[in-house]
Amino acid sequence: MVPDMIPPATAAAFLAAHGWGDAAIAPLAGDASFRRYFRVSGGKGRAVLMDAPPPHEDPRPFLAIARWLGERGFAAPKILADDAAAGLVLLEDFGDVRMRETVDARPEAADSLYGAAIDVLVALHKHPAGPLRPYDRAELQREAGLFVDWYCPAVGLTVDGEGYRAAWDAVLGVALDRRETVTVLRDYHAENLMLIDDGKGLGLLDFQDALAGHPAYDLVSLLQDARRDVAPEIEAAMRERYARATGAGDDFAAAYAVLGAQRNAKILGIFTRLWKRDGKPRYAAMCPRVWRYLERDLADPALAPVADWFAANVPAAKRGDPMEVA
Repeated sequence: MVPDMIPPATAAAFLAAHGWGDAAIAPLAGDASFRRYFRVSGGKGRAVLMDAPPPHEDPRPFLAIARWLGERGFAAPKILADDAAAGLVLLEDFGDVRMRETVDARPEAADSLYGAAIDVLVALHKHPAGPLRPYDRAELQREAGLFVDWYCPAVGLTVDGEGYRAAWDAVLGVALDRRETVTVLRDYHAENLMLIDDGKGLGLLDFQDALAGHPAYDLVSLLQDARRDVAPEIEAAMRERYARATGAGDDFAAAYAVLGAQRNAKILGIFTRLWKRDGKPRYAAMCPRVWRYLERDLADPALAPVADWFAANVPAAKRGDPMEVA
């Protein structure tokens, strides 16, 4: 079910303990998880209250990576107060101006804003990965498996699960055979990038699931955005911008295709689960866009075994909004 936006009972005491006892609390947003966000306004200014209720959520990974990013000069929200055991975190408020709505309203700003987002990744990827668990083969396989676990049953398909796993095993090496890994934020896209400092900088959100992995993953997350259409010419120009800045070559391009397919297969599974299990049908309606990205990725020669599996197991008529094609 969609969570309500009533502040948790523990919020008032938490805020009072940290000098925000006079603050008003207003709903700000929920997301695809159990986390909820509230704007706190009072004599000390404005802040954002994150409610990450245990046992469903644990804010400690968010706190750790926020501090790691901040120490290296990246615009993660400052932590003003926290009670990790209660799942409460008070954060710096980046305001209401997201990259997503800005680009939608002003398409002419796409080049500069996506360029700025690429430049953040270039800078991030100059640092060795933070103290994070690896984005390894087991995790990539687990995520890709969400497609056969959720999407396929929802649309009435009985598929070759063993063959699916074997197909991914055959292609994932290109995304794993790398000596140096980087911090992969994993949900780096226009809805998680805030325009701050009068629009001169990008603030980072929703990075609590960060892992140490291949730098192509966050490019895919940004440029094959499940939540908004990214024009192919923007995707191509931004990939070129990243390649010029980092020297990324053919191996990187193959990893981009493989991780694009992996991420999009995962998202189809997650968005179907959000509809079927969690009562959030708006996510199912985004699946046709994700299919378009996935089919483009599958056309890359690096994905041949996975493309063959999809051709044999998922008819064209079953590729779309799972609520409609079921």
